[in-house]
Order: sequence, then C-alpha cells, then structure tokens
Amino acid sequence: MSPVQAAAGAYQRGIARNSGQFLLQTSQVFFVGLVIGMERTVLPSLAQDFGVAKGAFLFLASFVISFGLVKGALNLVAGSLSDRVGRKRVLLIGWIAGIPIPLLIFFAPNWWWIIAANVFLGINQAFTWTMTVTSQIDLAGSRQRGLAVGINEAVGYLGMGVAGLATGYLAVLYGPRWTLLLFGLGVVLLALVLLLRVRDTIAWVHAEHGAHPVSSPPSKRSWMQSFLEVSFQNPRYRAFCQAGVANKVADTLVWVLFPLYFLEHAMGVVAIGWITGVYGAVWGLSQLWTGYLADRIGRKIPIVSGFFLLSAGLAATALVQGFVLWMSTALIMGLGMALLYPNLVAAMSDTAPPLERGRILGVYRYWRDTGYAIGGLLLGLVAQWSNEILPAIWATAGIVALSGLWVALAVKETHPRPVQKKGNV
Repeated sequence: MSPVQAAAGAYQRGIARNSGQFLLQTSQVFFVGLVIGMERTVLPSLAQDFGVAKGAFLFLASFVISFGLVKGALNLVAGSLSDRVGRKRVLLIGWIAGIPIPLLIFFAPNWWWIIAANVFLGINQAFTWTMTVTSQIDLAGSRQRGLAVGINEAVGYLGMGVAGLATGYLAVLYGPRWTLLLFGLGVVLLALVLLLRVRDTIAWVHAEHGAHPVSSPPSKRSWMQSFLEVSFQNPRYRAFCQAGVANKVADTLVWVLFPLYFLEHAMGVVAIGWITGVYGAVWGLSQLWTGYLADRIGRKIPIVSGFFLLSAGLAATALVQGFVLWMSTALIMGLGMALLYPNLVAAMSDTAPPLERGRILGVYRYWRDTGYAIGGLLLGLVAQWSNEILPAIWATAGIVALSGLWVALAVKETHPRPVQKKGNV
C-alpha cells in the first residue's frame, strides 16, 4: 500500500466517520457565537453611558466598522495561513485574542475602548469561526458540505442568540460590565480547555487531495492573483462575494441600529434581547436543515429565496410596531438568513480545489465580513443624514433584494442534483 493510499484510508471523510472531532468543532463554534452574541443586546443600548451622544449614529457604528475591517482582513490571513500551518494553530491564536475583549469593556472609560475591544473581537472571530467551518468542511464528504456548513452556522448563531438573550437578563440583574466580564472570560476559558482535544484537520485535506490522481497540483498563482480572481474576475465567485457583503449589511443593521430603533418605541433591554435573540436563534437552528436541503435540491434556490425573505422581513419591521409583530419579523429575517448564509459558503466550496479551499473561502469571508464595515459606514451615514433610523432600514431592504436578484441572474447551480439512471431504485 502506497503512503497516499494509507493516508486516504486513515483520514476518510464523512461526518459520521469523524463524529468525535466534528462534535468538538461544533462545540468550538458554539463558544464563538457566544462571544459575539454577548455584545449585541447590551452595548448599543448603553452607548450613551460610554459618551456617545444621542443621534451620533456614525460614531456609534464605529465599533462595528472596526470589527468588520479587522475580521475581513484577517479572514484572508486565516485562510491562507491555515493551509500552511494547519487549522488548530490558527484556532488557538483566535481564542487567545478573545481574552482582552471583556477586560476592555469592563474598564472602558469611553467608546474608544469599545472600539479597541472590537478590534480584538475581529481577530477572535476571523481566526476561530473561519477555522471551525473550514475544519468541518475538511471532515465532511463532498456530498455533505451543505450539511456541515449548516451545522456550523446553526450552532454558532444559536450561541449568538443565546448570548444576546442571556446577557440582556444578566445585565439587568448584575450590571452590564460585570455581566460581560464574567460571561466573556468564562466562555474563552471553556473553549481553550476543549481545544486541547481538537485534532488538526489539515491531514484530511492532504488525504482528500491524494485520493484523486487527476486532482490538479497546487496553484502557482500569487495571493493577489487569487484575490483578484475570486473577488472580480470569476463571475460566480464575484456574485457570491457581493452577496456576502449584502447579508452582513443587514446583520449590521440588526446589531447596531435595531436596539436603538426599538428603544425609541419603548422596548426595554430584555424585550430587545428577545427580538434579537429570536432572530439569531431562528437563523441558527434553521441552518440544521437548510444546509441539508441544499445538498438535496442545490444551492441556488435556497440562497435566492433567503435573500428575498430577508428583504421582506426588513420591510415588515419598518411597517409594523409592537413586540409581538417585531418578534414575527425577526423570525422571518432569521429564516431568510438561514436559507442563504450556509449555502453561500457551501457554494463557494463546491468548486474550490481542496488545497486552495482555505484561501478561496478566506477571500469570500473577507468580503462577507468587510460587509460589517461597509454596512456600519453606509447605514451610519444614512441615519446621521436623516437623523432617524427608518431610512436605514428601507435602504437595507433594497440592498438585500438587489443582491438576491444579482445571484438569481448571474449564477448557475454549483451543486446540481445527481441524475438517477433508469432502473435505479
């Protein structure tokens, strides 16, 4: 038996075959979701306590702009770095970067400290979330990529929703600073303990590559050539990258301006926690079946449907008022996100060569998460110019609808359903 055959046998792909490691990666992404989710309810609602003047929407959005710029840029670094040094080392760096986040928030005398905390949050999220989803794709078979990404995103955004709701309640009982300090440090510590049992999945990548004799050799393209091809030259990748930006513009609206919008309509911190928590939890839990669905019917229908559903939920939020109705619109938006979000990653992975998967996904995730910075700047300016939040909601609904239309017109199916031969059962 050749070394290549031995490696392929030792590192067979499939979620069931690698259930132990897949579960460990799933627990890691749950903690990743908890870290980002702990900010979403509390910080925007308390911005004035950190010196942000009422109506200073652009300055308020600056903490998400810093997060998006850092996370987007480091997604590029994480993807290519993990192809060279392995996934686990990059994951470890990400968790170490998470330690200063709750400390900076706890001791913050002004909003600039919150911006600094979100620089570390960008590092944490770029390295940890990128590595968990890449590792789970490494472990899964080629026919299970949608399911793998769906599980990853489901659990991560479930953690985000749980953290948003939990910190809303805890902040009322114990104060926001103590809540975020103890919650944040506890999450990072538990994640580091579990990381000790995680194996590096780069071995599965090399086994997958070696198992296909016709696989192309690693690309000789430079980093910049790969970036330009994925970002601008390849029409399929280009459409998916803009779609990633658009869905993060929508998420920026929920993160930064929704809490203030609901506060203006007499919603308290706990009620806001429920609304944003339902959005995150539905987004998360629904991905358990939306990724699997795309493995069966293809990626394009769920992605396009998700964009139009998300746009409809945003428009409905602008049109209705009241806790129950906003809970309903949050559910619609969460379902739309669940349909589009994991399947964009799966669609990018469908045609990416195994040895370049980290780099190609890194470029996509660069654009997707830079959408936070683009969204923060754009929506902050719209709200600042109009001196109200409602125009920003309508602008986001339009951006999301146009993005879905772009994908519908420009992209062919990347994962067609297998054609069954006659006589097959």
